[in-house]
Amino acid sequence: MDSATDVNGGVDEPGWDVDPDDEIAPVVEMAGGQLRLWREGAGLRVTEFGQRIGYSEDLIRKVERGARIPRPEYLEKVDQVLGAGGKVAAMKKLLAEARYPKKVRELAKLEAQAVQLEAYRTHNLHGLLQTEEYARALIRTRRPAHPEDEVERMVAARVARQSIFERVPAPELSFVQEEVTLRRPIGGRMVLRRQLEHLLEIGRLCNVEIQVMPTDHEGHAGMAGVIEVLKFSDGTAIGRAEGVFSSRPVSELKQLRIIELRYGIIRAQALSPRESLAFIEQVLGET
Repeated sequence: MDSATDVNGGVDEPGWDVDPDDEIAPVVEMAGGQLRLWREGAGLRVTEFGQRIGYSEDLIRKVERGARIPRPEYLEKVDQVLGAGGKVAAMKKLLAEARYPKKVRELAKLEAQAVQLEAYRTHNLHGLLQTEEYARALIRTRRPAHPEDEVERMVAARVARQSIFERVPAPELSFVQEEVTLRRPIGGRMVLRRQLEHLLEIGRLCNVEIQVMPTDHEGHAGMAGVIEVLKFSDGTAIGRAEGVFSSRPVSELKQLRIIELRYGIIRAQALSPRESLAFIEQVLGET
């Protein structure tokens, strides 16, 4: 994790500024206010406090006014210096959601409410299926390149979404992956091997079905691109498919039927879940 030392000798960290219009801003502001009260209650001025925790005055002021999301290690250091007995460090849980990009938070919220997920991917493995190291390597391929600090933020957000596999009751999860996503060595051969092993582990969960669309299929209903459908307990759903409805999310029944029809045909054309696990094992053996 990169950091920079400022003229006051404290550590100032790039990124993680808060957008005032973001719905999470009040939560960060409230946490910052609590941190200021803890510091003042200890009779410490910002300068002295910064020297004790090893962070710049500027960063401390930003955190305390809610303009910067404090990192977990910042909260742990504050807790230690103030002798808060874990009360400050406990804010890590409160601020966990605030650390992730807004679009990811919105997606994670929908996934957390879904009772069924259907997803087809063409170029990369679905985010819910990715290992941390695969996700990191994949995000690093983007251009223009993201700063390393932002890469780690995005990886943490992606991994956090995978708590969906631990939900009770468990949602029904269906994934169809193009064969190429199992063979492209994102991050190198060993990263890919561990990723394939992870797929086999997840694919054996009773509520998860992973299917592979072989490259040697002459054509299939997913040639237009990515598809995803989320269904909720109240009977509503939201879906998106490249090539229809301007590739934007839709929730109208008539539009959803078209997306679900396409996904249903893709599943029928792909290898069965059992055949797919055997195929993944074969690819792992070849990798």
